[in-house]
Amino acid sequence: MGETLDGLLLGFSIALQPSILVYAFVGCILGTLVGMMPGLGPLAGISLLLPATFGLNPIIAMVVLGGVYYGAMYGGSTTSILMRIPGEAASVMTCIDGYAMTQNGRAGPALAIAAIGSFFAGTFGVLGLMLLAPTLAAWALAFGAPEFTALLMMGLFILAYMSGGSMLKTLSMAGLGLLLGMIGIDQMSGFTRFTYGLVELGDGISIVPVAVGLFGVSEILLTAGQEEPPKVQKPKLRELIPSREDFRLSVGPIGRGSLLGFLIGVIPGSAHIISSFVSYGLERRLSKHPERFGNGAIEGVAGPESANNAASSGAFVPMLALGIPTSPITAVMIAAIMVHGIEPGPLLIVDQPELFWGFVASMYVGNVVLLILNLPMVGLFVNLLRIPYAYLYPCILAFCIVGCFSVNNSMMDVWIMLIMGAVGYGLRKFDYDLAPVALGLVLSPMLEISLGQSLAMSAGDYTIFIERPIATTMFALGLVLFGFAIKPLIFKGKKDWRSKVGLEGE
Repeated sequence: MGETLDGLLLGFSIALQPSILVYAFVGCILGTLVGMMPGLGPLAGISLLLPATFGLNPIIAMVVLGGVYYGAMYGGSTTSILMRIPGEAASVMTCIDGYAMTQNGRAGPALAIAAIGSFFAGTFGVLGLMLLAPTLAAWALAFGAPEFTALLMMGLFILAYMSGGSMLKTLSMAGLGLLLGMIGIDQMSGFTRFTYGLVELGDGISIVPVAVGLFGVSEILLTAGQEEPPKVQKPKLRELIPSREDFRLSVGPIGRGSLLGFLIGVIPGSAHIISSFVSYGLERRLSKHPERFGNGAIEGVAGPESANNAASSGAFVPMLALGIPTSPITAVMIAAIMVHGIEPGPLLIVDQPELFWGFVASMYVGNVVLLILNLPMVGLFVNLLRIPYAYLYPCILAFCIVGCFSVNNSMMDVWIMLIMGAVGYGLRKFDYDLAPVALGLVLSPMLEISLGQSLAMSAGDYTIFIERPIATTMFALGLVLFGFAIKPLIFKGKKDWRSKVGLEGE
């Protein structure tokens, strides 16, 4: 523990230098702006800024890129709450209750709780990174392809267990997402599937145009079809501050989301996306009033926002402790380290203590900067709602088109966005939950390749999932949760049958 404190003091002596503080501030601002742009998520932002860091000191380069990373994780919540447009994939769940709060005239508290939850989750994640990095990194290494397959399957079972409405509708939407994720080139065999001769679909369908279409464009279509447009909100200062009841309801979700997000973040994959889905489902399942979710429950903002920010910190654990990237984002950041001639790995803490502890301490500083930066801007963001919808919605649609096109410079993404907007409009008319579509699309490629790798390891023998304890445990847990999910349906069906044959009450 003494070595940890000494290292942290060393880190703060570096991170609190004026030049480092300036770069941390710049990184957080750029990250927030990147997160607010549909399509320009943290990966695109870091990739675009990577060449600009080549001439910088390695510590400064990591501080800037780290600031862009967790700044983008927060920035995505702003457009999700105000316009129902996820700035990046991890903000999909924030759209649901965040935008409902906006429609109820409570955009200010939603944005403030998102900022506060992000701060506490980020701080918790940094504490976990500092204290538990070697242990958790070793645990993450135990995850091979079979364990990852079991984890993803458990995620689908958890989705069924935590669905608030019709489980059949929820699973059908997840199935639609899984099917969409199969479009493109099969990574195991190299064959193309469901592309219908369109070369642009060879790389598959990106989550960005699907999420923006399902949530943003469908909202525009729904509002355009109303006889009277939504009333323009004119926020007052006192309405921007969360109430004591808002804080009371948010404490639990922030704590649970922080812990859940950090643990999931250590596992390879799109952890920040998965953690936000699991957190939202958990809060709805634990709530005494689950009917509030989808209609402006502040817990539905606090939990997912905390989870995805804590997962961002968790992703750095195997990267810094073992030099192993667990996602494309951390892979780019490892490349940034290697450009400066530094070899990432277990000896990084010993050979480059200034870099390791300086980066850890800068994450503390970055979370404070984000809080200071974003809380005063809540009023400015909310004032966007004062723009009449007749002018605002064409701007939002143009914003969506530019954002989706900028991901791959492809008009195909724009067409996908528009098509998914029409699909989302139709599904919402029939009360289908759209979030499982996004989750299925994210999980499908990962599930397919991990399953293929598992069967390649065992020469096609499915017993590999039983022979490995971690995989077996997760499959068993998932099946138990699925059993709990279908139990009410079985008993309801049995009760209806007994009623029909006149056996009720016997």
